[in-house]
Amino acid sequence: MSSDADMAVFGEAAPYLRRPERERIEAQNRPFDAKTAVFVVDPKELFVKGTFQSKEGGKATVKTQSGQVVTVKEDEIFPMNPPKFDKIEDMAMMTHLNEAAVLFNLKERYAAWMIYTYSGLFCVTVNPYKWLPVYNQEVVVAYRGKKRQEAPPHIFSISDNAYQSMLTGKLKTNDKPEEHPSSLC
Repeated sequence: MSSDADMAVFGEAAPYLRRPERERIEAQNRPFDAKTAVFVVDPKELFVKGTFQSKEGGKATVKTQSGQVVTVKEDEIFPMNPPKFDKIEDMAMMTHLNEAAVLFNLKERYAAWMIYTYSGLFCVTVNPYKWLPVYNQEVVVAYRGKKRQEAPPHIFSISDNAYQSMLTGKLKTNDKPEEHPSSLC
């Protein structure tokens, strides 16, 4: 993970691409109880954070962040990731990879206007419905020649890596599309 100084190359786009160092350090030091921190199904919000209280007869009791105590089926609670994973750039790195954790991460990143997130090999984009300063020439140059893990998630990283692979011959350009439909972009 790069430092704030390393992110300067991205100019005004930096805060839209990666959390500041201070925020990442604070998240690592936030108290967290892995045994009781859960997401619970909620009819309005889909999933909400809560604290596991007890389990009996296939039912689980959870106290939500809003203070409400709910009893749900055991399969309606999901383990939460430690705070150091909040707004993580590659969701494949999460300790607990479940629907609630993925949606929470995407929602948190979106709320911070970080619209690009990796999920393993895929780049996930959430449309911000507004212009963000992440598509200028300075950003293009900042991604040029960098491996995917060397820079924050962005479509420019994906395209530059594909271009570099094509130049080095890692992508075959003479394959027939009907033989390899996955090679079409």
